[in-house]
This record gives sequence, structure tokens and C-alpha cells, in this order.
Amino acid sequence: MAHAPESLPERAGRDEKSAVCYLPISGMHCASCVSRVEKGLTSLAGVVSASVNLASQQARVEFNPQTVGPAELKAAVSQSGYRAGEPRLESAFPAAPVESKEELLQLRRRLILALGVTLVLMLLPHLPLGLSPQTIAFVSLVLCTPVQFWAGGLFYAGAWQTLRHAGADMNTLIATGTSAAYFYSLFATFYPFVAREAGLHFDTAAAIIALILLGRYLEALAKGRGSAAISRLLNLRPATATVLRDDQQSELPLEEVLPGDILLVRPGEKVPVDGKIIAGRSSLNEAMVTGESLPVEKGPGDEVIGATLNQAGAFKMRATRVGAQTLLAQIVRLVEEAQASKAPIQRLADKVAGIFVPIVLIIAALTFALWMTWGPAPAFRFALISAVSVLIISCPCAMGLATPMAILVGAGKGAEMGVLFRSAEALEAVGRINTVLFDKTGTLTQGKPVVTDVIPLAESAETRLGEIEILRLAAAAEAFSEHPLGEAIADFAREKGLTLPRTEEFQALAGNGVIAQIEGREILVGAPRLFAERNLSPERFEEQIRGFSEEGKSVALIAAAGKIIGLITLADTLKPEAREVVEGLRRSGLEAALITGDNWKTARAIAGEAGIAEVLAEVLPADKASAVKSLQQQGKKVAMVGDGINDAPALMQADLGIALGSGTDVAMEAGAITLIGSDLTAVISAISLGRRTLQIIRQNLFWAFFYNLVAIPVAAGLLYPAFHLTLNPMIAAAAMAFSSLSVVLNSLRLRRFSAATAR
Repeated sequence: MAHAPESLPERAGRDEKSAVCYLPISGMHCASCVSRVEKGLTSLAGVVSASVNLASQQARVEFNPQTVGPAELKAAVSQSGYRAGEPRLESAFPAAPVESKEELLQLRRRLILALGVTLVLMLLPHLPLGLSPQTIAFVSLVLCTPVQFWAGGLFYAGAWQTLRHAGADMNTLIATGTSAAYFYSLFATFYPFVAREAGLHFDTAAAIIALILLGRYLEALAKGRGSAAISRLLNLRPATATVLRDDQQSELPLEEVLPGDILLVRPGEKVPVDGKIIAGRSSLNEAMVTGESLPVEKGPGDEVIGATLNQAGAFKMRATRVGAQTLLAQIVRLVEEAQASKAPIQRLADKVAGIFVPIVLIIAALTFALWMTWGPAPAFRFALISAVSVLIISCPCAMGLATPMAILVGAGKGAEMGVLFRSAEALEAVGRINTVLFDKTGTLTQGKPVVTDVIPLAESAETRLGEIEILRLAAAAEAFSEHPLGEAIADFAREKGLTLPRTEEFQALAGNGVIAQIEGREILVGAPRLFAERNLSPERFEEQIRGFSEEGKSVALIAAAGKIIGLITLADTLKPEAREVVEGLRRSGLEAALITGDNWKTARAIAGEAGIAEVLAEVLPADKASAVKSLQQQGKKVAMVGDGINDAPALMQADLGIALGSGTDVAMEAGAITLIGSDLTAVISAISLGRRTLQIIRQNLFWAFFYNLVAIPVAAGLLYPAFHLTLNPMIAAAAMAFSSLSVVLNSLRLRRFSAATAR
């Protein structure tokens, strides 16, 4: 059963004086844009760090509120040539991503005009209309002008904004390339004899704008699908809650619910906020938050998670965490943080992006000069087309989207599955690990003892009691015990539906067992050493007891009226899915190991049951990190899976810390990946999803760099001397648009990832 943790922690290592806000930014289209915004923000005094995500159009800024404020942050973005929305502090409830329907509508209108005009311009010279070349030129000018300055106006606006701040981006390349084609064609229209050799290129300018707008429109639609995960999570919240105050029942907006409020949740409704059930029982579907598909039975005292679905009975609950403190809000915040972070693999792309556009402008100028001097006749036409092709095909959109788009989709998909990546760096760590080290208690096992065997013992068959009677007497004796083993025996009897006799006297024996008077007999339940102290000769059963101990089980003997009548074995049993998980890791090429403070016999028994060969036993909590370090010194890249407070140092020491969300806050703070829930199969999902996301990033970066490395020389005419091959600017525009779209679509393949495919 998964329980909501007390809270998901703030980012480790943050200065207590700093604050974090998320800043929506519009107008960014390439890696150069991202670089400019980040430089603008980090240049402000008081800004600790700034990470801009091109895919989500958002910046995550850590700053000192005593030094700099939201107004200065917005101004810095504006001075970089872009537009910033209202900042949202990290402590506020996460907001759904804003989809600009108006922006998409404007883009579609521009696209329709550009595509229509391009088609007419291409067909016009071939239509049997009897028009002279000069008339065709003037008609083309009239048709192309609104495409160039209205449909393509956003490129001019973007280029002007960056030029005002001494910068350049993809808008600069597009505006320069299409302007060269348009204005030369304009000159050729009025001075045909002077410019005859280069011909007209109105259709080229219009087609470039149309194709780039088409790519941008499809990209915007696809990116909206990629960022839909957060929207889906936030849409889980009900709009209102039924609140009981002063014996009055009222429907209130969720924002008005306060901690301590008593809420009524009916069948079919969603739980409004995090809290505890105080009356009633029900079955809740928590899959939308924890990723666990089976409904969970809840009753008084059990925690419930906001946004989960109440399937069966009605219940009353007390609100404990509301607003930004709910588990759902904190999950979304962690997803946002992961999406805003940058993987180390992206550093090369960032460095290249900072100088990419100026280099392309220089290459285009050199291309033009080279072919004007040594190009084939007509030299001007060849030089112009080559330079424009270089400008158009070099737009660094794909390079800028390669990493953030994959992280955006991967982190969102993980959240839907109950897997939270704390940063993009965790993705690279997933790709390096070769050993998964499991903590035993509460991670690989259930974390609490359960009865495994009830065995009658007596000197003769005539005096031997049955299993039910032994369990009934032992459970009655342990009914008032606070020891975990005693509670486990009593719980097991209740689960069997046994009616327990009345306990007349009860005495706990300092952790060794209990004595109780039941039905006129003295019942003794406890460890074998307790029976030896009371001269009840447990030696007769020593071989059986030893056998159970070697299996990792604890033994409780039961005596009635001074005679041993039976024994009960208890064990912290393996989670049902543990062996399947270990097998899955092995199929993925990963080794599994077990670490525990238990003795070697118990550790080996549990490891053998799980199918784990390597065991580290009798490891004190303080030594777990050293044990991880020892494995690392053997050349192993270790992922540590744990849930307890004593696992935190080991989680930090490991190459990758995976914390179960049903554990403590400290463990989750230390883990690079947090699993919301206690199902171990999420470990395989986390590793598989991380590997798949990293694979997508590498594919995106490879093709983005490969595309530019190959495309720019071809566009510049490098193949012409040997093969007489050139690149038409319209083809260059189509290739550039396709490169960006291919990166987005490749990243969207992560949306098809599922726990089933992971296993």
C-alpha cells in the first residue's frame, strides 16, 4: 500500500536566502535564443542561476529576493530581445502550461497565405495566360510582398529585437536569406536588363517563408503534446470540495480549503487535498498519482492523496496539506524542475549555440564572395542562391530542441508512471550504471514481519493441539503486545477470522515475550532463550529452530500450563514482485546486490529467494555509504535503491540514488530519482525510461549536429566542382523545417513508453 510522504523536499544545497521562480518566455525559437536569455538573466546581480527550456518556453531562475525582484528579471528578458510573462514563485501552486491559441491561430493564418501565394508563384510562369515576363514579374512582386512582410514579419521582428541588443539568432538568418532573394528580385523587376542574369526569386522567398512557417506550426502542435503531462496532472484536481464547518455542509472552491478542515468525499468523487480518513472506509484508485494500478483499501487513520479517485464508500477526512503543499503540487514542481534542468550532454550544444549564428553569417558572406569570384555563369545568381541556402539551412532549431524536448516528454511520462526525475543529470547517470544495490528492509522486503508457519509441537500425538488452537492462544496472549512480532501474530489471527478468548492477566517480558492467563491456563509466548531461562527445554526443537533461522525467519515458541505446544515463525517477507524485478535487471545487463544490517544467514536467505548473488550483510547504517564506495572502487557504477533515513548517505554516495516515495523525506532528498509508491517494478520503469530518454537525446543531438555539418558545406556549393550539385534554397528551407520537426517527433516517441515495455 502506498502512502503519501510527509512532503517532497526542496532542492538540496540551496542557499536559505535564495528563492526560485518560473518565468514564461515567448519569442524563443532556437538554441541561440536560449543562450541569450540565460546570459541576460545571469548577468543580473542577485541571480544565482538561470536555466531556460526551449521546449517548454520557460526559465527557472534562482535568485536572492533581497537583491533582485520579478520586475528586474522581466526587464532582463526584454533587454535580451524576448518577452517575459508574470513570474511564479516555486512556493506557489504550479500552473498549467499556457497554450497560446491566439499565437497558433496567427501562425496558421500566415501559413495559409504563404502556402497559397507560393503555389501561385510557382505555377504563374507556366499558365497559358499570355502574360509577358515583365507582367509576371510585377504580379509576382505584388503577390510576394505581403508574404515577405506580413507572413514573414515575425522573422523581421525577431531579428530586429536581437539586433537591437547586438545579437543574432535564427530569425536573423531567415530574415537575411529571404530579404536577399526578395530585394534582389525587386531590383530585377524594375531594372530587368541590369539584373537579368540572376533571374527572379520571389517564389524562392515565399517558399522559404511558407516552409519554415509550416515547420514551426507543426513543431508548436507537437511541443504542445509533449508538455501535456503537467496539464493532465493538474487537471486531476477537482474544482471544489465538500467542507463540513459548524455542522454546515458547503461546496467551496479548492483554494478556500484550510488545513484541519473536515471534508466529505462521496463515491465517484476525487479526493480534494491530502489528509487522513477520520470516519468511513473506501477503495481508492491512486494510479493517477502513484502509478499503482490496483485500488487501495483505506479506513480511519489511513492517509489519502489529493486528486485520487474514491471508487466505493463515502468517508470523512481531515485536510492536512492543501494548495502547494499537496503531493500532487510537489510532484508537478519536481517535474518542472527536471524539465528546466540541463543534462551535462547538452553543454556542447550550448557552447556551439553561443557562436553558431555569427559563424553562419560569416560562412554565407564568404560563400557569396567565393562564387562571385570563381563561380559558374551567371556568377551572381549562383553566389546568391548558395549564400541564401547557407543562411536558411543553418538555423539551429534542431540543436536547441534536441535535449530539452526529450527531457520535457521523458520527465512528464515518468510523472504519469510515478517516477520522478529530480534533474536531467539523473538521466545521464542512468546510462552509466551497471549495478543496482537494494536495501533489504522496507525496500526489497515488506518492511514488517508476517506469520509464515504455525507448527504444533507436543510429546505425543494425543496431546498435540491443532494449528488453529495454537494460533488462537498465541494471538490472545499477544493481543496487548506492542512488540512488532506480537502485533504480527495478533493481526494474522484476526485476518483468519478467529475469535480470541479473553485475556485475564498480561505481562510483557522486556522484549523476550509475554505471559498471559487465558481460559485458566498460563500461556507463554516468546523467544527460545526465554523458554531456556524458564527450564522448558527448547533444546528438543533446536534443529527445527536452526533450520528456520537459516531461512531468515524469527521463531516464537508457545507453551501452555508449563508445556511447549507449538511454534510460530515470522519473517519480513520478500515483496511479491522482487524476484521479477531482479530478473528484469539481469535481462537488461545489470547486476543486482543486497545490502543489510541483518546477519549473514538472514541476508543470504532473502537474497537467494530474490535471485541475488552478491550480498553485503551486517553493515551498520553508518557504513552503508562506505560499502557503496567499496563497490565503486571495484569499477562498478552503482544505483542504490532505499527508503530509510539510514539509506540517505548511501543514496548520496551512489552514482544514482533511487528513493522509494513511501520512505522518509531524507531518503527522497538524497535520491536523484524518486518513486512515488513502494512497488519495486518502478525501479525497472525508472531505469528503462531514463535509458530510453538518454538514447533519444543522443539521437537528437547526433542528427542535429550531423545535419549542420553535412548541410552547410552542401549548401555552400562544396559538391559543385566535382559533381555539379547545388542546393536550392527552397529545399534548404524544407530540410531545416524537417530537421526541427524530426527532433520533436523523435522525442514524442517517449509518450508510447509504458511499464510493460520496460519489462
